[in-house]
Amino acid sequence: MTDGQTKTGILIVDHGSRRAESNNMLLQVVGLYTQTCEYSIVEPAHMELAEPTIAMAFDRCVERGANRVVVMPYFLLPGKHWHQDIPQLSRDAAAKHPGVQFLVTAPLGLSSLMPKVIDARIDECLSCVNGYSPDCDVCRGSERCLHWQH
Repeated sequence: MTDGQTKTGILIVDHGSRRAESNNMLLQVVGLYTQTCEYSIVEPAHMELAEPTIAMAFDRCVERGANRVVVMPYFLLPGKHWHQDIPQLSRDAAAKHPGVQFLVTAPLGLSSLMPKVIDARIDECLSCVNGYSPDCDVCRGSERCLHWQH
């Protein structure tokens, strides 16, 4: 989004994993967000264990024209990573780009929209386990939603 001289880039940051499937899910989240958001600069980043790192994604935002970067932790609740790690990694990344502002937002769990997300996920899983819909993208191939557990 641009307002006058300011162009905002968005970093969506997850923890990062040694499992490629988990890291690829962040790409899917970013793709979905990009389809509906008003920002033209949106980049994925992993806090640790995988690339792109926060520094790499921050650089990419600036290369694409951002002079303000919003770092969105794709985390449910505020913990050490939100209080310490992500802000420090963001400060370190911003240090290479004088004049570029950044903000680390609140994590997802504090959003008033979370009850709707929780209801949607529960409904989706119940629909699957009751045979009304196929496995979701998360469970596909795992057989987790095929039956009730005892």
